[in-house]
Amino acid sequence: MAETVPKGAYRSGVAARLAGLPVETLRVWERRYGVSGADRSPHGQRLYSAEQVRRLGLLKRVVDLGHPIGMVAALSFEELAVMAGSLPQQDAAPDDGAAAVPLRVAVVGAAMARRLAAVRTAPPLDIIHTCATLEALPAALPGLPADVLLIESSEMSADTLPLIAAARAAAPGAALVVMYRFCDSATVRRLREQGCLVARVPADPAEVAVLCSSALAGHPLQAVLPVTPAPSPRRLDEQALAVLASAPNSINCECPRHLADILMMLGSFERYSQQCASRNADDAALHQELCNTAGQARMMLKTALERLARADGLPLPPSLAE
Repeated sequence: MAETVPKGAYRSGVAARLAGLPVETLRVWERRYGVSGADRSPHGQRLYSAEQVRRLGLLKRVVDLGHPIGMVAALSFEELAVMAGSLPQQDAAPDDGAAAVPLRVAVVGAAMARRLAAVRTAPPLDIIHTCATLEALPAALPGLPADVLLIESSEMSADTLPLIAAARAAAPGAALVVMYRFCDSATVRRLREQGCLVARVPADPAEVAVLCSSALAGHPLQAVLPVTPAPSPRRLDEQALAVLASAPNSINCECPRHLADILMMLGSFERYSQQCASRNADDAALHQELCNTAGQARMMLKTALERLARADGLPLPPSLAE
């Protein structure tokens, strides 16, 4: 039986991802330098608090700036923040949701904004603006007091980089968090080189809050640098899936949410496989087969979700509500 993780605690893999570290690096840092002082679960797993995750993110930033880990591993959070070039904008512990100052966040992605608005996180997030597309963000930012720009993109590619650069230029003082479901490693690397905190879309909104807090504590770098093709309309688009995922249901199970998450992942993979680089005709044919297979699986699961929604009275878009 899987061990239950206490609320507000993160296992090594999640902590490493939130801090922008390979989990293998975190394990080496712990073994050699004891970088976090993380607690242990009854089964011996390291459990990290939100504050410890933020400190790991600062350690990563300082090491990236050229400081040897052995020289900085024992420094305090405040000392690391100074070395990284940015002090945190709040003194309260990040996992003290009642006392922490809310982070003002501009969100790209209606589904993500809906998920964040539905729960309380630590630190708390104040969603001050929502854009459906990245293209619309730069025009909305002037005069907007955003601490963090939070960008959710199902498929991220090099074509997205100039749009993110334009958003940063419109809000130069804001930290930038980019979350994706599918992205090539070269684009992830370039985004991180431009000072973005980059991660896969987390399942838990609490992890999103920690990402925002970690990005705000990091060193803000200047961005540089190309237009994401709009996905074809679908019977259940991501906004409709987000509504179904968050709707209460009479049988008190999470199947609608899990199905919606799987469908969004499959839709993302379809679009990603269409954009994936192909070296030759065989590669192109293989990627087309992957795209077609994902599409078939998506349609089967979408039909199942529609049946579940009708059986339990969950909200469907007008085109499907019979």
